[in-house]
Amino acid sequence: MKTMRLSREISKIDYTVIICTDMIATKAFYKDALGFEIVEDLDTWVSFQVGPNLLTLRPRGSWPVCDDGPIPSGSAATQLAFCVPLASIDRCYEDLVGKGVRILRGPTDLPKWRHRTVFFADPENNIIEIYAHY
Repeated sequence: MKTMRLSREISKIDYTVIICTDMIATKAFYKDALGFEIVEDLDTWVSFQVGPNLLTLRPRGSWPVCDDGPIPSGSAATQLAFCVPLASIDRCYEDLVGKGVRILRGPTDLPKWRHRTVFFADPENNIIEIYAHY
């Protein structure tokens, strides 16, 4: 029997799920601080449209396929990176600061990757990066 290479069958990431301990605060963060449009809003599933993809939130807990268990306090579960035009980086940073977002590192050039980045955290302590190519 010939084995299939799954990587040949997968063509894109359709949606990403962030598992939340505080759905209300995390939903408000992605809606208000980042301005993402909500396309589905249920108690246990909130989806935002981000370009052609969905960014989805669900509460931490027991699900039919797993039990998420607790996350260590102050620990990040994921890192998300959003690409923007180079001229937007400093404006994004100023906007985030103005909204009281916890900045992890302000605008910084990373010559090795030819990126200018801003790192900040969401209410779940996930690391969020906004970056631009230069």
